[in-house]
This record gives sequence, C-alpha cells and structure tokens, in this order.
Amino acid sequence: MQPLHQRIRDDLERHIMSGEWPPGHRIPFEHELMERYGCSRMTVNKVLSALAVQGLILRRRKTGSVVATPRAERAVLEIQDFALEASRLGVEYRFDVLKREVVSLNAAEAKRLDLPKGLDMLSVVTLHVLNDLPSALEQRLINLAAVPEAREADFKAFPPGTWLLDRIPWTDAEHTIHAVNADATLARRLAIEPGKACLVLGRRTWQAGTFITEARISYPGERQHFVGRFSPTEDARSPASIAPAPPDRS
Repeated sequence: MQPLHQRIRDDLERHIMSGEWPPGHRIPFEHELMERYGCSRMTVNKVLSALAVQGLILRRRKTGSVVATPRAERAVLEIQDFALEASRLGVEYRFDVLKREVVSLNAAEAKRLDLPKGLDMLSVVTLHVLNDLPSALEQRLINLAAVPEAREADFKAFPPGTWLLDRIPWTDAEHTIHAVNADATLARRLAIEPGKACLVLGRRTWQAGTFITEARISYPGERQHFVGRFSPTEDARSPASIAPAPPDRS
C-alpha cells in the first residue's frame, strides 16, 4: 500500500486536476484534512507543501490554501537561479552539496565536451530542496582553467550555479532536454519511486568561446514542464526538420 501522505496527495491532486476544484477554490483547512483522513498535522503539512512546490496550490497563513491558477511553464532557455525562483513562489529553499571533487576529463568526457583529455574539472553534485521536498538534482562540471577560484569555493552561501552567475558572465549557452526513468540512486535523492519519469535539462555555457560549465539537472517529471517561445528570423523561413537526438556515448 502507498504511504498515507501519498494517498492524501493523490486524492487532493485528483480533485484539482479534474477541474472539480477550480482555481481559487479553498482547500480544506488543515484540521479538516486531519479529521477527514485520520492523520497528524505533520502529514497534512507535508502533503500541502508538496502540492505548493508542484504549483497546484497557494498556501496562505490566515485564509488557508487555495487552488492555484495554472502556472507558467519553466522557460527552456532561461538560466535558472533556484533561490530566486523559490522567492518568486514564496516557498522555502535550501541546497545540499552532496559531493565535491576535482576530476580529470577522461577520453569519452573530453570528446563529448570537445576539450583536451586530462583537463581539470570541479565536479559538484547538488540537491535543490523547496519546502523540504527535493526539487532537482544537479550534476555540474566547472572548467578550472577558466574559473580557477572555483577550486577553493566551498559553496556554503550559494549553490554552484548562482556562484558562477555572480562571477562569470556567459556569452553563449546550449540547452538539451531528455527523459529518463529514475534509477534507485536518483529516485532516493528526489524522493520518488524507482522507474518514475524524470526530465533532464542539460546546459553548457561559454564565455567568448571558452567553455565554462556543464550542468545536468534532473527533475521529477510529474512536477516540471518546459516551454520555449520563439520568433521567426530571416534564416528560418522553411519548416524545421525534426530528428531523434543522437545516442549519448559518454
């Protein structure tokens, strides 16, 4: 059987997604949910926090929670700052650096990044958490030849992405998106079931042709979606071709 908090969340989610509870509809108060489901305030708070992070409800201290107006999708091309986004959503944010080490690029990585083999990189794995719910797992490589001060950075005040944005202006960026099924490690870190679908945003940035960083950010698929908005250019007058991405041989 599913944990109680997951069953409550699925039930509330079903009311919202079906349209039975439209935007602005008041969610039952915490004490009402406790009575309805025979559970503790901690369980109810965990459910409501998860729905708030998912963007389905807005939590208000005095008037209670209401169903949110469908949120704007995450822009594909934006360089995301998790702390700023959390502030915009009105939720608590923290990050945990799970692993930090200096590595040398092996042949496969050097080929993938089009960089010399053996180049020193700072490898950092960071978990981003909104309202105590894991929101994204970030795996990042930073080019120490381009950003030597990163070697001594402890990333206690700011996560690596924010730290870089504050110090190194980027001039070019590349984004890719693909889907994966969460393995046991990713599922544990994102607090989801193994095999669940995840969206992976890959991002590389350069400064005047010099490679700065690569980040692979994995999101629980049910909590995230992306959108891109484009305008036609003089060079884009013919229909675009669509082809599957080449296999990742890294």
